[in-house]
Amino acid sequence: MNRNKSPFLGLKSYLWEIAHAIMGMDTVKRFDRIVAILIQLQTKRIVKAQELADRFEVSLRTIYRDIRTLEASGVPIVSEAGVGYSIMEGYRLPPVMFTREEAGSFVAAEKLMQKFTDKSLGAYYESAMFKLKSVLRGKEKDWVEALESQVSIVPGQVLFNEKVPNALEILFESIAERKQVFLRYESLREETPSERWIEPVGLFNENGFWYILGYCHLRTDYRHFRTDRIHKIARTSLDFLLEHGTIDEHRNKEREVTKTKVRILVDKSVSKYIRGQSKHYGLILEEVKGKEVEMTFMTTDLENGFARWYLMFGDYAKIIEPQVLRERVIEILVKSQERLTP
Repeated sequence: MNRNKSPFLGLKSYLWEIAHAIMGMDTVKRFDRIVAILIQLQTKRIVKAQELADRFEVSLRTIYRDIRTLEASGVPIVSEAGVGYSIMEGYRLPPVMFTREEAGSFVAAEKLMQKFTDKSLGAYYESAMFKLKSVLRGKEKDWVEALESQVSIVPGQVLFNEKVPNALEILFESIAERKQVFLRYESLREETPSERWIEPVGLFNENGFWYILGYCHLRTDYRHFRTDRIHKIARTSLDFLLEHGTIDEHRNKEREVTKTKVRILVDKSVSKYIRGQSKHYGLILEEVKGKEVEMTFMTTDLENGFARWYLMFGDYAKIIEPQVLRERVIEILVKSQERLTP
């Protein structure tokens, strides 16, 4: 097989050279899956067979067969029992060529990176985009250029403190290298920012804000830190002292804490506008009842989180249960009225 062909053929064109080893035995669908497997093998140092099986919704036996086909076609795949697969170090394939639609998706990704990440990561992504655009064909370049000036994204709130333009960059580095970070952090319950040394477990974006889930050595427990409340962040040479597991494991544990059942009736004209946020507050069921929608929640923060969120649309809603929620909403309204009275 000639591997010195022009790189402008692209990976998929290159792989058609191995199609004869596949098409006689199976379908085009299988060929596309094998191409996708090869691309995925290039994205990580080690890829597990189960990971591939889950992604393509096929059996492990099918993945083993596809890997053997790639090996038979000349792709040097290294396999290690119980670990996974990797492509032999130093092996090079022609660059991936992108479809017009894939190239167009870069525009949205670039705009999001510029607005929804810190300045440091945004700049790195912009640099990466220049390299990415350089391998596009002429028509795809024109497609991207036509879209770039016509797409604008404006965040609904401030996501990062201007004094910490590289917060996400430092946190990504901390997680990858297992090094603690120093924070000067302003929580809602503190009048002045406190100093924290944390071991970041992971990051997530929820309701428009970035949050760090990390082990806080000051509180000796896991805490959430909102990035816009960070006044200072710094790298340290301190190693992690604990094994934390994945962020999904921690968040699943959080969802298992005691929850309170809430049922409310919401005017149809309003329900569609709160649907996006309602999942954050534990929405589990919706049922249309005439001109209203009955919404059932299992919430972990009835007193403050849910009660205060309910007040945003309370004039279009009614609390069915529990009574304690009614009492808490009334309490907040009374206090608000007192503050409004001259």
